[in-house]
Amino acid sequence: MISRKFPFSVLILILASCAFVPLAGCSSNSPFNPAIQQWLWEGGSNTANGSSSYGTLRTPAASNTPPARQAATHWSDTNGNLWMFGGMDGTTNGTANNLNDLWQYGTNVNLWSWQSGSSTPNALGVYGTMGTPAAANTPGARNSSMGWTDATGNIWLFGGDGYAASGTVGVLNDLWEFNTTNGLWTWMGGSNTTNAPGSYGTLGVAAAANMPSARRSAITWIDYSGNFWLFGGQNTDANSTQGFLNDLWMYSPKTGLWTWVGGSNTPNASGSYGTMGTSAASNMPGARISGASWTDGNGNLWLFGGNGFDSTGTQGNLNDLWEYNPVFNTWTWVTGASTVGAAGVYGTQGIYAATNTPGARMGAVAWSDLSGNLWLFGGYGFDSTGTQGYLNDLWSYNFIAQHWIWISGSTTANAPGVYGSLNMPGATNTPGGKTNAVGWTDEDGNFWLFGGQQNSTSGSTAVFNDLWFYQP
Repeated sequence: MISRKFPFSVLILILASCAFVPLAGCSSNSPFNPAIQQWLWEGGSNTANGSSSYGTLRTPAASNTPPARQAATHWSDTNGNLWMFGGMDGTTNGTANNLNDLWQYGTNVNLWSWQSGSSTPNALGVYGTMGTPAAANTPGARNSSMGWTDATGNIWLFGGDGYAASGTVGVLNDLWEFNTTNGLWTWMGGSNTTNAPGSYGTLGVAAAANMPSARRSAITWIDYSGNFWLFGGQNTDANSTQGFLNDLWMYSPKTGLWTWVGGSNTPNASGSYGTMGTSAASNMPGARISGASWTDGNGNLWLFGGNGFDSTGTQGNLNDLWEYNPVFNTWTWVTGASTVGAAGVYGTQGIYAATNTPGARMGAVAWSDLSGNLWLFGGYGFDSTGTQGYLNDLWSYNFIAQHWIWISGSTTANAPGVYGSLNMPGATNTPGGKTNAVGWTDEDGNFWLFGGQQNSTSGSTAVFNDLWFYQP
């Protein structure tokens, strides 16, 4: 596979600088050299609501560019391709529109192709017959939906905020599978109407009748057995009451069954933190939306921040880091504050420290590198001064050192992007502060970042369609 690489001189510097890199094979307490870690502006526009071109369906082309958006759903398939569905576009006459276009980015050719859905906004869902793929089937336009990739490379979509089969906008709990080989959508479960209540069944018992309630902005993982995990989100619970959720679900694509694994079936639950660093059956993150998630090399699930309820029952942005062990069904509060609104503690750029921690935020992008370290970028939250805004700080959490390290970006909110020249890395290049962007890790362990909401040059908020590449 061909991937975007840095110039030879930069690679020589990277290879010669192992002592500076806090990853596997290098000392965990050595300083990290941010000067050799460079962002590359790969495509799209460096201005708000940049122009787009759909081109011909399922045909890659250099001129193809997705429209600007935020809160899209994303996947990586087994062939190294990056996928993106829907989201919310820029405002037109004061109204933002939902999208249901499906895009593929081939990292081997560095080209976009429009794969499915409508090139116009606010399309209704076409469900067909549950369990039966059909060319006419397509999920309705939506934002803040959730996604997974199964062992065969097919992509799955759940819920979000948008359109079902009718023209009514609401929160969804429909489950879809897209076959990346034949290009067909299949409605696999859930309702074809909005705001459907959940059916929790018995805790820990899979059943055909079980179904999570309609929700948006939940947190997702895939475990080593290929099961899909879902945590929290916003909207209806078992009693059709609106609120924030902290229920934990597992879906087996092999059996087609959901299991309610933990958390509450009522909304707005406070966090139960226990003792930092100690797992316990009673530990449970509070209800929340728009947190960041990872799966580590041991198959454990990790959760950071989001907007939700802390240990006191207060709602706001969080910076707590949690680890979930699916074998023992226990949560561990690892680091961060148990209360909302914590400012970032950056320390010295490139240096690990026990006191370092990203500020409380929602809508950040998360990646895992090939060494199993966790990476976090941006979001909307608190900077080093306690000021809330759009962030562009890049962080890594190393399991050996068990500390956060501030890699790059600004310690203050609302930093503008520095694009440099298209397709050229530069020491000063960096995406602007943004939230609800799309992030992928390709099969070579490189990070990709697309779009999101950020401040425009005029100072107003807008959505972007800039594509960035980062080689950790």
